[in-house]
Amino acid sequence: MKRIVVLISGSGSNLQAIIDASQLGRLKAEIVAVLSNKAEAYGLQRAQQAGIATASLAIADYADRDAFDQALLQQIDSYQPDLVVLAGYMRILSAPFVSHYRGRLLNIHPSLLPKYPGLHTHRRAIENGDSHHGASVHFVTEQLDGGPVILQAAIPVLPQDTEQDLAKRLLGKEHLIYPQVIQWWVEGRVALREDQAWFDGKLLGPAGTEFTSDGVDS
Repeated sequence: MKRIVVLISGSGSNLQAIIDASQLGRLKAEIVAVLSNKAEAYGLQRAQQAGIATASLAIADYADRDAFDQALLQQIDSYQPDLVVLAGYMRILSAPFVSHYRGRLLNIHPSLLPKYPGLHTHRRAIENGDSHHGASVHFVTEQLDGGPVILQAAIPVLPQDTEQDLAKRLLGKEHLIYPQVIQWWVEGRVALREDQAWFDGKLLGPAGTEFTSDGVDS
């Protein structure tokens, strides 16, 4: 069975969706550890309640970003993972870290990439008058939120929507698509080749595949 390490910084709602999928057998992989850069992250409690090993590393304990990332890498590798999953991990990773896990490092971002990399995606979607907003699961590369997209899910932006409304509604989609992509990776259906995403042997376009109520459109 494939081994997964999850990195978090906060409440861990996507982590919980991954744990639930694993416990229900929809995700046929073992979450062997959950690591955080914040000792107070509630997601660590979620992991502990599920009997998953946890650890936290504080950036203040290290000389610089590279030293922190090297320590994090060593901590991750001590669990011998096949895949590393970012679930609300709010630190930019160094190039050597990303290179070490190339093709084995996934992230979920709350926008329809390539729109709105970085922070405040819900606010930006509303301010720009977008009709739709969404989430993207992608491979991580050295470019911030710029790795090739595997799967996206969209929601309408309603006239009365606030940032909080969008964020809450979008989470339901995130909790569906992230475990799905992880399972595809476990099955070998999705792969990173020359910084491009492939699904079932086919090169994916810039938006990856689209999640619909009936499943996935390729």
